[in-house]
Amino acid sequence: MIRKNLISFQTKDSFQLDALLLLSSSDNKEDILNTPIILYIHGVLGHFLARGTPRLLPQALLEHGINSFSVNTRMAFMGQIMGVGIFDDIINDIDASLDLLKKEGFSKIFILGYSLGANLVAYYASKKSDPCIHGLILEGCAFSLPEAQKKRWDKWNSEPSYDEVYRKAKEILEPDPYKSSKDQIFIVYRAWGPTFNPFHIEIFTYKTWWFMRGPEAHNAIAYKLISKIKAPILFLQGENDDILEPWESKELANLVREAGNSNVTVKYIPKAMHDCMENPDEIIKAIVDWISQLT
Repeated sequence: MIRKNLISFQTKDSFQLDALLLLSSSDNKEDILNTPIILYIHGVLGHFLARGTPRLLPQALLEHGINSFSVNTRMAFMGQIMGVGIFDDIINDIDASLDLLKKEGFSKIFILGYSLGANLVAYYASKKSDPCIHGLILEGCAFSLPEAQKKRWDKWNSEPSYDEVYRKAKEILEPDPYKSSKDQIFIVYRAWGPTFNPFHIEIFTYKTWWFMRGPEAHNAIAYKLISKIKAPILFLQGENDDILEPWESKELANLVREAGNSNVTVKYIPKAMHDCMENPDEIIKAIVDWISQLT
């Protein structure tokens, strides 16, 4: 029997988080606490809205003896649209999640970040080193979120342009973007493709964009901070990723190795795009084998 527990808890800055704790059934509490558990950090959507990795992977890995703790961070619930999804503040969400798991007594904790979540986990791990974290799984981690978005918007001739949004954001949020009370929602047309159709638009507030995608979003530039990570890392990227370029995971891994962390693995998942659960057998095998080697 599978044990599912819905949990609500607060961060140190009083943000409420909701999570699903998924455990394999056992009458021995010590066995449960010694079983590997993955803390999942989702991308733009919450765990139970996305179709692939965030929703499907925890249940699939449970069949291989790996428990999960799926937390809806402040990025969920339209966080980037409603203004609460500040990239830098996610450090509080991950802190609170890890504290809860450690207080419960879990001893083999891994963190998986998917898409935007991978960049969030990379940022967190570059700032904090916790011996309870046995390893990081970064699926679809962008080399640089700001640079990737500028390149994409330039490609599709977005309206407004990247530079226009930056100028407007500075004007609205000055003098302190983080403390500014003048935030606004804005829409970018032709952000993901050549038409004005809703499928090709992107929506932010100026403040969420500033700390996630703007030129001064330094914590979202993975290649500048990834070398500070000392924990083992598994990079996962779909061979046919339609968002990242093929070299991104490989180059991030090289930067980690050059900084002295040799415990780095890169797996390109065949027949998968940005969401590696498009090929579930391969991603599950990659994660199970890697965790088995570490534990």
